[in-house]
Amino acid sequence: MTATYTFDVFSSLDGFGAHSGNWGGYWGKQGPELLDHRLALYDQEQRMVFGANTYRAHAAMLASGTEPESLDPWVTRMRNLPAIVVSSTLEGPLDWPDATVVSGDIVEVVARLKEESGVPLRSHGSLSLNRALMAAGLVDRVQVTLFPVICGQTGEDPIFKGAADFDLELIENRTLDGNTQELIYRPTRH
Repeated sequence: MTATYTFDVFSSLDGFGAHSGNWGGYWGKQGPELLDHRLALYDQEQRMVFGANTYRAHAAMLASGTEPESLDPWVTRMRNLPAIVVSSTLEGPLDWPDATVVSGDIVEVVARLKEESGVPLRSHGSLSLNRALMAAGLVDRVQVTLFPVICGQTGEDPIFKGAADFDLELIENRTLDGNTQELIYRPTRH
């Protein structure tokens, strides 16, 4: 039995994963339901998968000197989950409690992880890595947390730029804090 792989991503309505504007984290739209839901989601046993760029960004933001009480609890929980960082440029040990660097072709690495892992796999971010995994048919779920903003002028990191075409089957959805949507899809190559 293979482990389920979820591509978990935050997005603006216009498809950006980040911004350079003065919105703040979560585009300033996080509320108690979102934060509680994220904590419950990351409280489940799972293994994180990151590419080198996302690992570097997360590690800089979550450096071991960061006061845990200054982080949202779900972020602290994510940092404490076991993680695989797929990279040909990084070497261990990493500034992450339970992270292992694995080099090699991302498709081969994740295909092997899916076969060997006894727990679900999840990647938060890692856009180019996940576009490649989707193209290879290794992503079982695309979980988009859609924040109610359009950041056409300040948007960065278009989530699906250059991705293959996919049909999406909606398998779960919920509204958090009255305005943020969580949409979970099963992708199939079109």
